[in-house]
Amino acid sequence: VQLVESGGGSAQVGGSLKLSCEFSGFTYSPYCLGWFRQVPGKEREAVAIIYTADGSADTADSVKGRVTISQDNAKKTVYLEMNNLKPEDTAMYYCAATGRRTSCRGFYWHGLYNYWGQGTQVTVS
Repeated sequence: VQLVESGGGSAQVGGSLKLSCEFSGFTYSPYCLGWFRQVPGKEREAVAIIYTADGSADTADSVKGRVTISQDNAKKTVYLEMNNLKPEDTAMYYCAATGRRTSCRGFYWHGLYNYWGQGTQVTVS
């Protein structure tokens, strides 16, 4: 399994960014795809998760209303669109995937994810 993130960079407060994660190599389905973020010295936290079976998604309370996760199965890509960016959104953002799952309900803990991308840095100032 491979996950490759892109789309990070610098943005102004109030601006927008759209992150992409291309995934490949899965021999099973369905599974959960998640976007996580981490700043030095803090635990990796979930931003948004999506269930590949039906596209059902959820976002963390800290970003609710500002972030949208979506998937394009034809392109094998999951997106994280972030609007009204705040300085506290500054972090390394990671895409992650679980093993085969029948639900992604409650899958916010990073320890539940088996595969990770290399991360893409987002800096908001």
